Amino acid sequence: MSTGWASADTEPTRLLLLRHGQTPLSVERRFAGRGDIPLTEEGHAQARAAARRLAGRPIDAVVSSPLRRTRDTAAHAAQALGLPVEIDEGFVETDFGDWEGMTFAEARAAAPAEVDRWLADPHTGPPGGESFAAAAARVGAARDALVERHRSRTVLVVTHVTPIKVMVQQAVLAPLEALYRMHLDTACLTEVDVFADGPMVVRSLNDTAHLA
Repeated sequence: MSTGWASADTEPTRLLLLRHGQTPLSVERRFAGRGDIPLTEEGHAQARAAARRLAGRPIDAVVSSPLRRTRDTAAHAAQALGLPVEIDEGFVETDFGDWEGMTFAEARAAAPAEVDRWLADPHTGPPGGESFAAAAARVGAARDALVERHRSRTVLVVTHVTPIKVMVQQAVLAPLEALYRMHLDTACLTEVDVFADGPMVVRSLNDTAHLA
């Protein structure tokens, strides 16, 4: 079996994973899934800071989730890079169903048993929503298709917390439960190399140096 320590015989496809900038729901630490919420002014400032950092990188393509907060974040980077934005539905955030817009405390007060089951089992989704297991399958398929389209290139993927965590979890061969043990700040960068001969290698995680 190939591992991250093996020497690859090809150039990797480098995925630069950028979480969208701050939103009103991220400020209040609320579930933000498929709701099409905008960036705050600070979120736009974070996106511009990320764009300035990325402007010097040899990036070949920009891909974004279809939601407004990612499209607007991607637009700043695309302008700095002189590239169009490709929309990919596969990188959309998890559907949090009935918990959309709630804080964790509000969700627990409304449905304590459901929250406990969700925390205990990544194959269990919120009421009316999507499980982390289902999201992981979707994101993995989207990543594989993206790598096929852009093999051996560097691609900026502007997406959300769950898709980024999934790509890290899958790269390091961790169980799905690892998703509960990662933290990602708004507008952070994470880098993952995908080699044609099998392994994926995490180069960085939750990098916010451009926001300092």
